[in-house]
Amino acid sequence: MRIGEVATLTETPVDTIRYYERLGLLPAPARTGSNYRSYSAAQIERLHFIRRCRSLDMSLAEIRSLLVFCDQPQRHCHDVNAVLDEHIRHVDQRIEELSRLARELKQLRAVCRAPGKAADCRILTVLRSDATAPTQSRHRHAGRSHGSG
Repeated sequence: MRIGEVATLTETPVDTIRYYERLGLLPAPARTGSNYRSYSAAQIERLHFIRRCRSLDMSLAEIRSLLVFCDQPQRHCHDVNAVLDEHIRHVDQRIEELSRLARELKQLRAVCRAPGKAADCRILTVLRSDATAPTQSRHRHAGRSHGSG
């Protein structure tokens, strides 16, 4: 199956498939006589696995760890549990951070008594006064920041 067909079948952008290949998460496919990528059923199954892990917000490092077990099925699965347990801890931490963020935003929203002109907006006043204060660090899963990274 060619890359465009795999992309459609797995709902994965072509660039993402190539990215997974570059990272070694997805083995490089065979090439046809005209140099097109030709994916096997096993590679498509592996891509589905990667996509499912990503849908669970697993990092690429976590996925790489789990793929080791897929590639070495004789290994004991207690290490798979350890990867999942660590991921669950990351998710729980993220939930706590988002709960704190929601409380902070609700508190900020509560300072507005009667909407009027922006010049008199209490929310903007609070944000301006807090702009010089250090902000609490907020991280996503596996230490990734909220920014563009």
